[in-house]
Formats: sequence, C-alpha cells, structure tokens
Amino acid sequence: MNPPYTYPIGVPGQKWGPAEKAAWRACQRVQRSHEEDVLRPLAQLGDHATLEQYGELSYGEARYPLVGIRSRRWEPSRPTALITGGVHGYETSGVHGALRFALSHMAAYTDRLNIAVAPCVSPWGYETINRWNPDAVDPNRSFTADSPSGECAALMRWVAGLGGDIRMHIDLHETTDTDNTEFRPAKGARDGVELPTWHVPDGFYLVGHTDKPAPAFQAAIIAAVSAVTHIAPDEGGKLIGVPLEQRGVINYDAGRLGLCMGMTDAPYTTTTEVYPDSPTATPEQCIQAQIAAVERALDHILLGG
Repeated sequence: MNPPYTYPIGVPGQKWGPAEKAAWRACQRVQRSHEEDVLRPLAQLGDHATLEQYGELSYGEARYPLVGIRSRRWEPSRPTALITGGVHGYETSGVHGALRFALSHMAAYTDRLNIAVAPCVSPWGYETINRWNPDAVDPNRSFTADSPSGECAALMRWVAGLGGDIRMHIDLHETTDTDNTEFRPAKGARDGVELPTWHVPDGFYLVGHTDKPAPAFQAAIIAAVSAVTHIAPDEGGKLIGVPLEQRGVINYDAGRLGLCMGMTDAPYTTTTEVYPDSPTATPEQCIQAQIAAVERALDHILLGG
C-alpha cells in the first residue's frame, strides 16, 4: 500500500534513482545571486581579515567559488573560533549573519582570537533557495569521510589546514515553513518513506553536541539572544520531538549524523536555529540573533569557558 503522501517526482515508496534526481534538479531555478549577495560585499572586508578561496564547485555551466575569511593576525598560540553559515543554502540569516559578523564585528576580536568564517558553504543552495546540493544530497548530513558533498569535502579540507587549537565552532541555521511544504516531502520522496510534517518551533533555539554538550556555553548564548528575539517555548519538555537539555537547547549526536558542528574536535560547539516565518520576528531580527549568538560564543571562550 502506497504511503499517503504526494510529491511530483518519483513513485511513492520507492527511492529515487539517477533519473528522479535529474528530474528534481531540472525543476530548480536560480532565485538570487551568490556573487551579488555574498562575494561582492566581501570586497569591503577590512584589513583585520583576509579572504581565501578554498575551493570551487562546478555544477553544469555554473562555477561557484568557495570563500573563507581568516583573521589577518593569525597566531598559532591562540585559540581558533570557526563560524559557518549557509550549510543549508536556503537558510538566509545564517549566511547574512556570518557575513555581517565578518564585515562589521569580527575586528573587535582578532587581537585575541584566530577567527575563520565560511559565510556560505552551499552557494548553489543559496541561489536556488534549497536545502540540498544539485545531487539531492543534504550537506548537513555529509560531514563524513569520503563525503558525497563537494561543499562539505572542500570545507573540511580548509578547516583541517587551519591547524592550531580549534576551541569553538558555531554553525548558523534557521528553520522555515518550507521545511513542511517542500523539503520534508522531497526528502520522503527521495528516500521512499513517509515523513510527517513537524511542528516548527516559534523562536530561537540551539542544538548542542551530545558528546560535549557544554551547558554553560549554550546557556550564555541563549541569554544573549533573548535580548534580540524570543526563545522557542518548551513543548512538553521537548523541541522538534527531542528532549530539552535546558531552556532553548536540545542535543544531537553530531558525529553519527554527519552534522557540520561535528566536523572538528572543538570542545565548544553549537548549531543555531531561528524561525524567520514567526509573526513576531523580522528578517533583520533573525540576522541580529545570529550575530548575538556568535559574539556571545566568542566572549564565552575568551572568559575561559
């Protein structure tokens, strides 16, 4: 009996093959510009940082340079903080939060920390407003050895080359209503399973690492962000079906799941989630929430954790 869901590509209950993935890819359209929105503003990067191209993706005729930002006064004896955005390209505030932090806030920290920022890990996903890459692969489940995602493989190589003590990694995400209208139905169709819609929490929350939860670190970020936007409410002791570790914080097994926040040995790591479709939050508030989270994370490690 076929599961009671519909998606315009594939046969319900059967995993996609190359033909279905090609059909899905043919449906995607460029809706905004990585060059204009991300690369062009980086021309205004101050002398506190340097821009590095750590790879290039070729998808059809399109070429996407992968760029990272490093603090100019890099000293191996200092701890390093890693900030990533746009692992899921459709998550706009993650990209623009990381970008705006690098342009306008990063300089305040570069005399005390090494800082590396990858503002848009998935530029094709950014342009097509997509969770996946063109191969119907979810980058935030692909930070693994022999990754099937070129986005992930390039980022992991760059980060491995940074060297030194990576003390903190914050990965900037958001959840939108399109998770239920597009991305979860597409995932269910791709995998040949039924995926029910889920309740998207109305507010900001964090996903910590099960193996290194760092509760004081997570609590400090939640406190800082609560001055900018609202924190997701307790849903019967859970968020997205996962038990709350504390207010606004759940934990995932990042290593097993291949999540971006699990790609390093940093003792302080977290993934942010904002909800831009909330009736009580604006796109600008979501960007400011991401910046507040980054700054409080950096302050926490500067204070010695």
